[in-house]
Amino acid sequence: MPELPEVEVVRRGLDQWVTHRQIESVEVLHSRAVRNHLAGGKDFCRRLSGRTINAVSRRGKFMWFALDDDHAVVTHLGMSGQVLVQEPEAEREKHLRIRVTFQDGGRAMHFVDQRTFGGMAIEELVEVEHGQRIPVSVLHIARDPLDPLFDPRTFVDGIRAKNTQVKRALLDQNLISGIGNIYADETLWRSEIHWALPTSRVTKVQAETLLRNSIDVMSEALAQGGTSFDSLYVNVNGESGYFSRDLNAYGREGEPCDRCGSIMVRESFANRSSFRCPRCQPKPRGIQLD
Repeated sequence: MPELPEVEVVRRGLDQWVTHRQIESVEVLHSRAVRNHLAGGKDFCRRLSGRTINAVSRRGKFMWFALDDDHAVVTHLGMSGQVLVQEPEAEREKHLRIRVTFQDGGRAMHFVDQRTFGGMAIEELVEVEHGQRIPVSVLHIARDPLDPLFDPRTFVDGIRAKNTQVKRALLDQNLISGIGNIYADETLWRSEIHWALPTSRVTKVQAETLLRNSIDVMSEALAQGGTSFDSLYVNVNGESGYFSRDLNAYGREGEPCDRCGSIMVRESFANRSSFRCPRCQPKPRGIQLD
């Protein structure tokens, strides 16, 4: 599933192409793509027709199009969602779910989703601190570490106050948003911390190191267009990201650690996988893994 760098790549591309443009028409070609818009597809299309997109915004993995009527189109990419900008006469993709055209006759916006886990919905914008306005469904999401208003002290104190494993804390979008399985593993590898370390044993220095490394790894991924393992994640022009070439931990089972040369291992974690170096990230004492 796309994490902060991938969603930010898409957001930047969309901001370039659709901000300040007025919507001409909207087509919903699959009802699941608007399943979270409870009034249904016809209402979704009607309410967007004639509206202008004022901005494309993001918090963590959540992205939305702010409209000129105090509402926003919240967009979830899910496992395979793509938002593409294409010429109006371009051949329609096989898995096209929503199509948006603009009154200027320029490039259209296509929401493509092979597995239909993603979707769009119109929500009210609510004002929060510092005069920012975000959709209702995003109110519970914490700021991400690339947000200028992110508070490092809140994260450091918050992760140490939790009663869980450190990786679970990194994935907690109420504590710090934008980090998923890939960048959690990369952050932990850079920090030389085992994923199962209890947060009650995380020192202040370790918490600060985790935060610094999460910022570094996601910034580097963002600079390379994100991480793509297949054609499901692409930017608005249909291009893949290249950070997968620079991963130090995720998906590297059986390969030598880039730091010490030990063979990387994969372990079961919350119905997923966690990758680590057994030498650089030793199992904490007294911890029994599943």
